[in-house]
Amino acid sequence: MPTGLGLSGSRGTVSAPPFGGGRTGPWALVSPGTWKMPVPLFLLSLALGRSPMVLSLEKLMGPQDTARCSPGLSCHLWDGDVLCLPGSIVSAPGPVLVPTRLQTELVLRCHQETDCDLCVRVAIHLAVHGHWEEPKDEDKLGIAADPELEEPRNAFLQAQVVLSFQAYPTARCVLLEVQVRAALVRPGQSVGSVVFDCFEAALGAEVRLWSYTQPRYQKELNLTQQLPDCKGLEVRDSIQSCWALPWLSVSADGDDVHLVLDVSEEQHFGLSLYWNHVQGPTKPWWHSNLTGPQNITLNHTDLFPCLCIQVWPLEPDSVRTSLCPFREDPRAQGNLWRAARLRLLPPRGWQLNAPCSLLAEATLCWQAPGGGPCQSLVPPLSRTNVTVNKTLELPLLNAHPNLCVQVSSWEKLQLQECLWADSLGALKDDMLLVETRGPQDNRSLCALEPSGCTPLLSRASTRAAHLGEQLLQDLQSGQCLQLWEDDLRALWACPMDKYVHQRWALVWLACLLLASVLFLLFLFKKDHVKAAAKGRAALLLYSAEDSGFERLVGALASALCQLPLRVVVDLWSRRELSAQGPLAWFHAQRHQTLQDGGVVVLLFSPGAVALCHEWLQDGAAASAPQGPHDAFAASLSCVLPDFLQGRAPGRYVGAYFDGLLHSEAVPALFRSVPVFSLPSQLPDFLGTLQRPGSPRPGRLRERAKQVSRVLQPSLDLLLQAPGAPGAPGYPGDCTRDGT
Repeated sequence: MPTGLGLSGSRGTVSAPPFGGGRTGPWALVSPGTWKMPVPLFLLSLALGRSPMVLSLEKLMGPQDTARCSPGLSCHLWDGDVLCLPGSIVSAPGPVLVPTRLQTELVLRCHQETDCDLCVRVAIHLAVHGHWEEPKDEDKLGIAADPELEEPRNAFLQAQVVLSFQAYPTARCVLLEVQVRAALVRPGQSVGSVVFDCFEAALGAEVRLWSYTQPRYQKELNLTQQLPDCKGLEVRDSIQSCWALPWLSVSADGDDVHLVLDVSEEQHFGLSLYWNHVQGPTKPWWHSNLTGPQNITLNHTDLFPCLCIQVWPLEPDSVRTSLCPFREDPRAQGNLWRAARLRLLPPRGWQLNAPCSLLAEATLCWQAPGGGPCQSLVPPLSRTNVTVNKTLELPLLNAHPNLCVQVSSWEKLQLQECLWADSLGALKDDMLLVETRGPQDNRSLCALEPSGCTPLLSRASTRAAHLGEQLLQDLQSGQCLQLWEDDLRALWACPMDKYVHQRWALVWLACLLLASVLFLLFLFKKDHVKAAAKGRAALLLYSAEDSGFERLVGALASALCQLPLRVVVDLWSRRELSAQGPLAWFHAQRHQTLQDGGVVVLLFSPGAVALCHEWLQDGAAASAPQGPHDAFAASLSCVLPDFLQGRAPGRYVGAYFDGLLHSEAVPALFRSVPVFSLPSQLPDFLGTLQRPGSPRPGRLRERAKQVSRVLQPSLDLLLQAPGAPGAPGYPGDCTRDGT
């Protein structure tokens, strides 16, 4: 047994497949609900005003078919069935009888009082079609008429009326001869009806009736009706097959639909789920022989309007009860439209494919690129009903990717597909021209736009109006593609690519000029941009008192390298310092730093303060010997004149370390520039070093924390063991050009 449909009850659980062999996607369901689906009850009644619910049916005894007529008519039923061959419509030679309306009524055909079958009685209403010839001129002048000319009015109008009946799996055709005296009727007048008893049909079946004459003078009449089952009629005492028939009800619980079969224990019955197509035979989906009672579960994605259920006891010649409970279910309707597909059949054919019949209309429309609604084109495809799975032809001369087909139901758009998009590519920016032809080769042209059809030579503020003359020239020179034409109208698709290129030419030129100006500005400020990309330069000057202080300076320089700063310190330039000498090296680095807009950082320590005091007092370096790499002592000859002459602000910054020096120890001359205590005043120190507006305050505090975490261990080590030996460290994150 297939999977997907659940059976539960005294006999366990079974599953059946979802529609389409387990496929998902277009068959996904709308939001679930809870409902109770009653068994549909239909009664075919002769009187239109009669209530569809009756308690009993008329009983006909005997197996013979019969026919009877209303007063004034005579009728005869041919023995046996005839072939159903409608033939082509022919012209009536004069007044003839034709069927005008079909009506049905349910009766019982009984062999015994409690052994009956359901039967469909059909009433055919007749009328006169056509006219008699008018009297000749001599009749109007009073000349005696020929007695032979009066004979047709005294004769009988005869008709052979065919009545066709289909109810799966039965098909029958019967022939009725009907006649009426011609003198008693007038053209167009109803003459009465003939009643046929009757066509046997299964309970719950769908029956289809057709009626026409032989030969056929007009389109045949047709009627489709759904017969009730055993539940819909008071026939359980008359139809034996209803005595032991499984009773079926439908209900829902969330996303699941339950088919509850009220069957006695151990009773065997057959169950079939099938799609009942209007066009073509039914399509079985799932079938199984079961033992009652059972509770069958259907997934909501399996629901379709044409999904029907048939149940019958597993006995010889048993009656099958059919039920199609999802015809009006909105979830089933939604599944059906999601399953529907439009398909192109070369060269100009197309189909609407769907598992069930649809009440829909199709139109052709023009879809412009860039979105927006698809604009309906009444010609060439007028709004017409669509037959599912039937090939339809599009009367087009040429295909175009912008031509699309819309399918609507009850004035609601359900499907839209541009059938040639796969073969011809994406939508094109073409203008659709509508040509209207008048007498004497007079024609007018308008362009289809979102606002409507704009005349080409008009003063409207639309693209088509602005390019009206150019489009007209393109049409006359054969650059437009003709899509369709008839005697009065034609459709043309004109390319717009070249006009789009012309319109954008000035824009591109302006963009090129702007790009040239920007490039010149870029070249003009190249050096400044490079400097900004590398970060602001910072030259650190300090007095190399001992290895511990040098290690502290190296930690500070390494931490500053993690910021957008280019740090220069003699610790990382020992080779250049030895080759050039401290004074020459400092002059070169100071000149480059200040030229690039950088800053010189004076790191004060007790030794540096002492050197400054000696320079300020004696104008010469201290007598104590300085190391070969001590750039601070050599730099005082250049630094002090900048402070004495007022050139230091904006070019110099001072700093000292917490615990090593007090702020008052810094000479007063150097306090003309900002002096910061590290690491307590790191945020302000970093803000002064970096360019104005570089980081936000929150970002600056975060960077200060990072520098403090690097600096603090070296400072603590120096404070705890002053003068302790150790090699100066320099992290590898900054580039060293010396050892």
